[in-house]
Amino acid sequence: MSDSQVEGAASTSGLGSRKRRWTELLAGRVKRQMYSPGTEQKLQESAVHLLRRHLNLNDLLLEVEGAPRKTLCLNQLIDPEACTNLSSSLIGSALRDQASRLGVPVAVLSSRMVASSITQICVSDGEPSHRVLLSAEQRKKLSSLLEVAQYLLAHSMFSRFSLCQELWEVQGSLLLEVVWQLHIQNVVSFQELLESHADTQATVAWLFRNLCLLCEEMEASPYNDIASAMLSDLVQMFVLRGFQKNLDLRRNVEPEQMGQLAFVVLQRMLIFALEALAAGIQDGSPQHKVVKCWFGVFCGHTYDRMISTDSPKRFFSHTLTQVLTHKPVLRVSDAVQMQKEWSFAKTHPLLTGLYRRLFTMLSPEELVGHLQEVLETHEVNWRHVLSCVSTLVICLPEAQQLVKDWVARLLARAFENCDLDSMVTAFLVVRQAALEGPSVFPSYADWFQASFGSSRGSHCCSKKTLVFLFKFLSDLVPFEAPRYMQAHILHPPLVPSKYRSLLTDYVTLAKTRLADLKVSLENMGLYEDLSSARDVTEPHSQAHQDVEKAIAVFEHTGRIPSAVMEASIFRRPYYTAHFLPALLTPRALPKTPDPRAALIESLRRADKIPLSLYSAYCQACSTAEEKKPESAAPGMKVEAVCAEGPLGPLAAALRELRAAMTDPTQYDVVAARVAVVSERLDAALGRAEEDGSSGGSQIQLSVLTPGLEQQEREVADLLLTCFCQNLIVASGFASPDRQGPWASRLVTAMCGRRLLPVVLTRLCQLLRHQGPSLSASHVLGLAALVVHLAQSRSVLPEVPVGLPAPAEGLSVAEFFSSLLTFSTSETSLFCLKFCTAVISYSLCKYSSLSRDTLCGCLSPALVKKFQFIILRLFPEARDPLCPEDTADPPWRPLCRPSADWQQAALCLWKQRTFQELLKEKEFHLTYRDWLRLELEIQPEVDCLSDTESSRNFNYSENSDLVLSGCPGNRDIFSRLQEMAAGLEQGPAAPRSCSPPQGHFLFGVFRRRLQALASGWDVAARLQRQRELLVYKWILLGLPPSIVVGRPQASQPAAPDCTEFFHLVNSELRNFSHGSALTHDLTVHFFRGLLNACSQSGDPSLTADLVLTACQTECPLVLTSALLWWPRLEPELRSRWRRCLQGPLPQELQRLWEAQRFGRSCLLPDTASPAPGPAWLSAAALYFEIQRAGKDRVKSQLERLGCQGEELLVFLFFFSLMGLLSSHLTPHGRPHQAVDTPKALDICAEILGCLEKKRVSWLVLFQLTETGGGLGHILLRLAPDQYVRLLPFAFYSLLSYFDEDALIREDAFLHVAVDMYLKLIRLFVAGETSALSTVASRSRERRGQGDPVGLITVARRFLLRSIPRCPKESFSRVAKVTRRHSLWCVCRRANESAVDTALPLRGQPGGVALALWPLTCQAVVASFPVPRPRVSGGCTRLSTVGFLQLLATSADYDPDVRAALLSRQQAGPDADLYREPRLF
Repeated sequence: MSDSQVEGAASTSGLGSRKRRWTELLAGRVKRQMYSPGTEQKLQESAVHLLRRHLNLNDLLLEVEGAPRKTLCLNQLIDPEACTNLSSSLIGSALRDQASRLGVPVAVLSSRMVASSITQICVSDGEPSHRVLLSAEQRKKLSSLLEVAQYLLAHSMFSRFSLCQELWEVQGSLLLEVVWQLHIQNVVSFQELLESHADTQATVAWLFRNLCLLCEEMEASPYNDIASAMLSDLVQMFVLRGFQKNLDLRRNVEPEQMGQLAFVVLQRMLIFALEALAAGIQDGSPQHKVVKCWFGVFCGHTYDRMISTDSPKRFFSHTLTQVLTHKPVLRVSDAVQMQKEWSFAKTHPLLTGLYRRLFTMLSPEELVGHLQEVLETHEVNWRHVLSCVSTLVICLPEAQQLVKDWVARLLARAFENCDLDSMVTAFLVVRQAALEGPSVFPSYADWFQASFGSSRGSHCCSKKTLVFLFKFLSDLVPFEAPRYMQAHILHPPLVPSKYRSLLTDYVTLAKTRLADLKVSLENMGLYEDLSSARDVTEPHSQAHQDVEKAIAVFEHTGRIPSAVMEASIFRRPYYTAHFLPALLTPRALPKTPDPRAALIESLRRADKIPLSLYSAYCQACSTAEEKKPESAAPGMKVEAVCAEGPLGPLAAALRELRAAMTDPTQYDVVAARVAVVSERLDAALGRAEEDGSSGGSQIQLSVLTPGLEQQEREVADLLLTCFCQNLIVASGFASPDRQGPWASRLVTAMCGRRLLPVVLTRLCQLLRHQGPSLSASHVLGLAALVVHLAQSRSVLPEVPVGLPAPAEGLSVAEFFSSLLTFSTSETSLFCLKFCTAVISYSLCKYSSLSRDTLCGCLSPALVKKFQFIILRLFPEARDPLCPEDTADPPWRPLCRPSADWQQAALCLWKQRTFQELLKEKEFHLTYRDWLRLELEIQPEVDCLSDTESSRNFNYSENSDLVLSGCPGNRDIFSRLQEMAAGLEQGPAAPRSCSPPQGHFLFGVFRRRLQALASGWDVAARLQRQRELLVYKWILLGLPPSIVVGRPQASQPAAPDCTEFFHLVNSELRNFSHGSALTHDLTVHFFRGLLNACSQSGDPSLTADLVLTACQTECPLVLTSALLWWPRLEPELRSRWRRCLQGPLPQELQRLWEAQRFGRSCLLPDTASPAPGPAWLSAAALYFEIQRAGKDRVKSQLERLGCQGEELLVFLFFFSLMGLLSSHLTPHGRPHQAVDTPKALDICAEILGCLEKKRVSWLVLFQLTETGGGLGHILLRLAPDQYVRLLPFAFYSLLSYFDEDALIREDAFLHVAVDMYLKLIRLFVAGETSALSTVASRSRERRGQGDPVGLITVARRFLLRSIPRCPKESFSRVAKVTRRHSLWCVCRRANESAVDTALPLRGQPGGVALALWPLTCQAVVASFPVPRPRVSGGCTRLSTVGFLQLLATSADYDPDVRAALLSRQQAGPDADLYREPRLF
């Protein structure tokens, strides 16, 4: 054998002992095959096929690698861990090297490697059969692998097709997220992967299974965002490919594979969801999670990136068609029987949610047209169709009219062609829509009567149409609910007399059916609503409702309701068997007959109650009266249990509504939640019937005594509370115009026939009778509710407010306005708050709508009330408005916890939109409106003072606004008054006539005032003040010439002002504040002066004579002019220049100089010289100090020099008047410029200047009218009350006295004792109560107006000062005591008072004993006859307040002091600060 043969043999024998390597096999195969073109390609394909089908890639690569080397081993690439540690270029190089060794394309090998790695990743966390999402670790590995795949793809080293083939081989282990990641990373798209599989059914099954797993896993997955993105991308692709424009599934044209696959997947998911709903699914179950998630893909934001295409719209339309036609197994008869269970509230929320989402892509017109098309061309699932109709009318208010029009077309077609299908559709659609309540659709009874109750109905065309109608109604009888048959019988179609038999036959058939159902027409309630398709109410239950309704009607009309009278005659069985027993329910009768008792008595007198039944009722009521205490508690317990039952579901539904509206993304759910609330309201009110139409009749409501049953009140409170809370929550994150439709829809649910009277009655109770006690959130919520109810005024009935009810009532908007009153200050402020809230909400809610819409939401009466109250309460609102004010309505500030209602009202008043609204004619506040509103206010509880009221009256009389915006009206009004006054006064007096005696009105005033009771008690002062207010109104309404008479024809002569001066000095002075009249009266006087000057031959002389007379006869007029000079001067100068020309008269110039002097004194420069008289300049200076608000004026006053000594005394007097005014006047009034602390500081500064200049000021506390001294002027500048309260001012300044200097003055002890005695008399007479009352109302003044404390301090001051006074002072004290008649009351004390004081000055307690008789006698002198018995200089007093004065000194009366201290420790006695009652 040759060597070669041996070698070959050896080789052959060697093959049997070892396995040949992959490369040796390939090499041998290549050598044995003949080379030919294409052989290499064929060989590669065979190798790839072998590689893909039969070999383990990992084992193969191990074999190819051979012995380990330092180069990269290809088997490392299959491990996902390797991809995270190696660069893509290195991996690509290794794959290229190994592919050349294997002799296969590198793209095939790379795809196989990536597929193997993906498989390892998917199975790394266990069996993936129930998962679609990767874990975090898996996602990290996949990300690295996809980076390698993208590199290979970019360098043409990767095959997408090969990867798809490899992945389908391992589809059982393939996770859906991996496919999605391949798609979004542009490795392999969805479409490529799905189209690469030849078995479409298997692809659909795999997609369906994974989509269900994805939907199920999404809710609980920690990677919800990834799952949502996956589902969104998949659905978008399926919709885009499955519903292309050129795809026509109805044609026998083979569609493209991807489009068909996408269509089938979407169809299968929808069918699965619908079948799951039909089978019934539980919340939280896997099927429920899948259906909920899948229906969520119909949200509009899923298709945001597909706006440019029509695919989503076609998809939604197709889905709606599939829902409506899914398994049409129900017959029409089934629908007639079962449709009451398919209302919106009873339909599964997932299905109604799907409807709502489908509606977003289609317009209401398209939806109604689509419904019509589906019903005409398909067999339908009636349950889905009718539930879709309910959702349509609930969620799309625009579709309600479209449905009505559609039904009308169906009826027309039905009677035109005797088309039974159209007839069936029309009746089913109407009944279904009517199930949702009158706020959505007319009741069935109303629709049936409107459609067939007149000759305009389509059924009246011919006998054929009548036969068709009654044949159809007869066919319905075996299947429909009793309520529908009752509606047909009680509201029958209009039938010509010759065809009356058709109606008679149907009525007989319907009554027979009702008898079979044990429902009798005779047992129907008197006020029963026929709009419901629900079960019939039991007669006894309906009877209780009829009784309550009859009582309400009787309460308003005062007559027995006609329905009750008719029932007693024509429906005797129901009346006697049900109505009367319900009315005559035994109870404990009230002492004063209530409406129920009055109705029973009226029926008894009308012989409508059998005598035996009435006797039994009276006997049972007597028994109930005896058992009342024992049975009271159980009755309350039963009511509580009953209240908890129906209110629980309603409260839960309202909470769900709030949860939906607080999330801006869930506004599409609001309609569903409101529908559920409406459904729960029926059960909560305890009514079996549904609400009928709310229009067509008046609401019976008692405004003066609104009453509700316990259950009704609880339901109303729950609804109103929910509305208020929802509004506050919604306003926290959005303005009213961006809060969505929740409010209007909830209000619509309140507008049912049964619920609306309950809501209106409760609102009447709250707004009219409890308004001031409502919180801010309640005011805001109820205001918004009123706005939405006003918006629905066209569908709401009128509300009568009178007793008995008028023929025409008020609209709902006007009714709410009528509930707002101004009778008291509290109700006025509430009215301001409520009107501000209503108008602000309307402007915010409807700002973008037309002016007509905005006007329709506001009641003209309410807007007029707002104008009236803001102009009345806030003088700043009367100022001209800035046209540039563009502030927003103050709704958001009102929603804050610390809302400032006054600022909000003023902000609204100045708002430009509101001012433009007031230009509408219906919102004009006319003079008639103003007068009517002003008359509603009760003067005794008015929040304005007399001065403010008169100022408001004068403004209203002269306001263009009140006079309808016409300037000519004011002039005409003034001219008419001047003509009337001219006729009364007559022509100018001739030269020989006697001086004029003044206008006759002053004589009338004087006689009426003399007839009034005199005195300073509260009743007398109030009566006098009211009378003077009337006189003031009369004077201000008449021409100014009444105040200042016309001059005589002879010259020189001053106009006669005597009567006016007398009225001012005697009456008006006592009702002024401080040292000035009100602005309106001051202006009126000077207008009269200018008018008199214009009729005089020498105007300047006339003015000087009048003003000179004022200095001595009526100085209050001049001080009033100085106070109001900044506002008075422009008018004076303007009128003088216009009518009289020349410079101002000397006396007017003197007023100007005085005002200039006062202003210059407060400037740092040298002050102007003070014009005479000094009291005039002092008044000007004090008013300037008040105006400037300065309390540190000592440095300016010291610059007055010698001329200022007399002026300082007068200035001190005016500051004392200011101090008393600050105590007597509530802070914040326009005339109150400074508060009490500042007024006290001003007095102290002036007092310091006087003491520094050693100017005596005690004379101010010894003023008298006689002698022509200071008293003649100053006592005419202050009210009598202020003069009497000077002792209070004296001792208020006690801490600022320079005691050493005062004691040296002879008059000091005389004045101090006089002021002390007068102070005690003021306290005993109760006149200091005004000071303590005002102080107690203000936190800042609390403790500053304490008369008891002041008397105590004064007594201590006297006890301390008397021992230091010179002996000469005591002689003057004796004169004081005589003047106060002390000795007449207490002789022994009188004889020894001064004598005892002198020797006891140095002994402890001696002075106190000396002053005690004076104190007692001062008290006794204040008492009316008979006076208390006085013994031994002591008066037996029992008032704790006065004894407290005596107990402050330990050595005076220890026992009394101990008793008072023990009482003080027990707590303060409020009686100490009231008007004392000593005996």
